[in-house]
Amino acid sequence: MLAMIVQRVLAPGSKLACTRQLGQSTLAEELELGELDADELYAALDWLGERQAAVEARLAHRHLQEGTLVLYDVSSSYFEGRSCPLAARGYSRDRRRGSLQIVYGLVCDPEGRPLAIEVFPGGMHDHQTLLAQVEKLRRRFGLRTVVLVVDRGMVTEANLEALRAEEGIAWVSALKAPAVKKLVKDGSLQLSLFDELNLAEIASADYPDERLVVCRNPLVAAERRRKRDDLLAATEQLLAPIKQRVEQGTLRGAAEIGLAVGAVVNKRKVKKHFELEIVDDRFDYRRKQAQIDNEAALDGFYVLRTSVAADDLSAPEVVRSYKALAQAERAFRTLKGPELELRPIHHRLEQRVRAHAFLCLLAYYLEWHLRKAWAELLFDDERRPAPEDPVAKQERSPEAKRKASTQRTAAGEICHSFRSLLDELALVVRNTNRVRNSEATFDTVTEPNPTQARAVELIELIPKLA
Repeated sequence: MLAMIVQRVLAPGSKLACTRQLGQSTLAEELELGELDADELYAALDWLGERQAAVEARLAHRHLQEGTLVLYDVSSSYFEGRSCPLAARGYSRDRRRGSLQIVYGLVCDPEGRPLAIEVFPGGMHDHQTLLAQVEKLRRRFGLRTVVLVVDRGMVTEANLEALRAEEGIAWVSALKAPAVKKLVKDGSLQLSLFDELNLAEIASADYPDERLVVCRNPLVAAERRRKRDDLLAATEQLLAPIKQRVEQGTLRGAAEIGLAVGAVVNKRKVKKHFELEIVDDRFDYRRKQAQIDNEAALDGFYVLRTSVAADDLSAPEVVRSYKALAQAERAFRTLKGPELELRPIHHRLEQRVRAHAFLCLLAYYLEWHLRKAWAELLFDDERRPAPEDPVAKQERSPEAKRKASTQRTAAGEICHSFRSLLDELALVVRNTNRVRNSEATFDTVTEPNPTQARAVELIELIPKLA
């Protein structure tokens, strides 16, 4: 199993590919595995699946304490084949409409270290997975107090009622756009207050047992305004030729004009901002400027909601806690990307699909620690300072900017990505030599260069985890 985890970090692939790769390196020999075939790897995967709950509980005991923040987010991956009962159609984050998929939820500690993963049927909605995580944290991991940080899509009234019924479970999340608009309409949120401020705590009768933290990021506001203007202009470019055809008489009839307009008007997802006038011999369109202005007034605003008392978590800390969800999103990108290749999923048995997802989580756990250890050799930020302003975009440290501009580490060596550093380490070779005209053999190992030697040294500095 250890060989499968390491091999997935080095060169992810199928079980058959893994057997070939193990035969092309010293990994299997160093672990005293001998020759392996695909059936043995599948047996090891089944063994791992049976022990997933115990391993996750051990990781949680190692990295979670009472009252800690717990990051939880959900993603999905497409599925090859149709025989697995978990595979179903649902909202595809992989943009593969019509493909079967699975849904999985990932639990991380505040630093983004992965601790547990749970696979759900592909048609399950995000909010339907949340209570299972509460069950896991309270019953399996034995945590009495915890603060769940979840995306706004997880928050439903049913979920909130269930969380309130769990003593010691608090949460940090965000309001959806319609709820933010209602706060403005009711007067609870006065936008003029943020001409000078970018962070404030407000109260609303609609949320009697919660704190609301309002943030405004002017950079986000400017970017959203730019994107909206570009999308509106692009939609007008699509509608202009249709209007010209109607004026020239080459397109007539309300039904025919409507079909032509319908085919293009919402390609940029801004149909709601246009007023369309279609009759048999005329077509016109205009922007709903008042509606656009109302939407633009909320650009850059977001409202966080939490049940944690102010004495336990200040308003700036609430913002930082919610922003920590970016660590879980990075985990999904790594799991689903070429680094670990959780997708596409080819397994047919339900227990093997679950075990495959868990194997990928353990591989990411290993990669997470390697990235931390190798930070000085990578373009990663070694000492990213926490910004005084939690709403503002977090800047990279001067050292990280220097590495990016010079392409060199502090020691003057070439700076690497995680994958290129693995490729560099792969150049350390052990050769078996045979003396001519005899059966005598001896091994030689390539002398490591400074980067390779430092990488090995840094691995040895990782604290041993009991």
